[in-house]
Amino acid sequence: MSKRIILSGIQATGKLTLGNYLGAIDNWVKMQEEYDCYYMIANLHSLTVRNDPETLRNNTLKILSMYIAAGLDPEKNTIFIQSQVKEHAELGWILDCYTYMGELSRMTQFKDKSAKHADNINAGLFTYPALMAADILLYQANLVPVGQDQMQHLEITRDIAERFNNLYGKTFVIPEGYVRKSSAKIMGLQNPTSKMSKSATNLNDVIFLEDEPEVILKKFKKAVTDSDNKVKFDVENKPGVSNLMQIYSSITLKTMEEIEKEFENSGYGAFKTKVAEAVVKKIEPIQKKYKELLTNKEYLEKIYTKGAEKARKLASKTLEDVKERIGIIKIANKITIVKGTKMFKTKAKTMDMTNENPVAKKYPLYLWNMSNIEFLISFVSMPLTFYLVFYTILEKKPN
Repeated sequence: MSKRIILSGIQATGKLTLGNYLGAIDNWVKMQEEYDCYYMIANLHSLTVRNDPETLRNNTLKILSMYIAAGLDPEKNTIFIQSQVKEHAELGWILDCYTYMGELSRMTQFKDKSAKHADNINAGLFTYPALMAADILLYQANLVPVGQDQMQHLEITRDIAERFNNLYGKTFVIPEGYVRKSSAKIMGLQNPTSKMSKSATNLNDVIFLEDEPEVILKKFKKAVTDSDNKVKFDVENKPGVSNLMQIYSSITLKTMEEIEKEFENSGYGAFKTKVAEAVVKKIEPIQKKYKELLTNKEYLEKIYTKGAEKARKLASKTLEDVKERIGIIKIANKITIVKGTKMFKTKAKTMDMTNENPVAKKYPLYLWNMSNIEFLISFVSMPLTFYLVFYTILEKKPN
C-alpha cells in the first residue's frame, strides 16, 4: 500500500525562526518515515513582497540547508525549490480561472499583508491562495500540515478542488488539514499574543535559528512575562510565561504540570535562563551542520536538482490531466515542417531545415512523417547504409 502524500513549505523571505522549527520543521522530520513527503522552498510566493535578488537567492539556499541540517533526509523526502517546477505557475494560472473574486477578497492574509505593505498591494498578493492551491493539488496531497492561522487557505484549496472535480470529473484529491498534537505555536518574546514572525521589526521578539548562544540568552532574559513571578500555564492571563513554557515543553517533552513543579520554587530569572539553555542545546548541532552545508554549494545543487526532477514527475502528470480535461492541446511528438519558415521543430529542439540544409533538401518527404527517434536512427544509419551498398557493388564488380 502506497504512503499518503504530504505537501508543505516555507517562504524564502527572512531567516528561519525557532517558531518555524518547533512549529513545522521538527514535525516534518517525524513524518518522513510514515508519509511520502514533498517539502518546498516557496520562492514564488516570496515575490509578493519586494526582495533584493541576491538576498532571495541566498535565503533559498539557506532554507534548503536548514531543512537538511534540522533532520530532513533528502533520500526520504522530496525537497525542492518551487520555481524549478514550472507546473506550479502554470496550474496556478489555471486555478485563478476557477477561483472567485469574492473568495479571494475574504482572505485575512491578504488584508493583513495589504495593511503592512500599503505601497505594494499587487495582484500576486491577491491571487496568492490560487497558487497555494496549485502547490497542494499538483501532488495530489492527502494531508497538509497547517496551523490554525492557515486553515482558511486550506479551505479555499478544498473549495477550488471540489469545484473543478464537479465540472470535469475526479481530478484532484481533496486535501485534509494535518495538525499534530505535539505541534507548538510559538509566540513572540516581546508580544506573546502574536505568532513569532520572520518579519518582526523588533529583533528581541524572535529567536532566529542562526542566532549565537549569547544572543539567544539575552533575548530570553528580555522576554515579556508579568509581575506574578510564578511559573504557571495560563494563556489568557499569563501569555508571556505560557509561551516560554510551551517552548520549554516542546524541547524537553515535559508536560506543563511537570514544568510548573520543576520551577515552583524558582523566579522568572532562573526559569528564563533554563529555557534559553534548553534552546541552545537543541539547536547548536543544527547550526553546526547548517554552516557546513552552506559551504557545499555543489551538494545543495544536487539535492534541489534531484528534488525538482522527482517533483516534476508527479506534478507534470497532474497538469497534463488537468489540461486534457479543460481542452488544452498537447505538444505533438511528430516532426513538423512549417511551410514558409526557415525552421522545423521537434519537441526537444529546433533545427535548420531550409534549402541551405542538404539533408532537408534531399529528403523532405522522408523527414515529414518521421518521429524524433526514427529521424535520429535514420540520420545516423544513412552513411553506413551507403557505404555497405557501394562496398557490395565494388566487391561484385568483375576484375
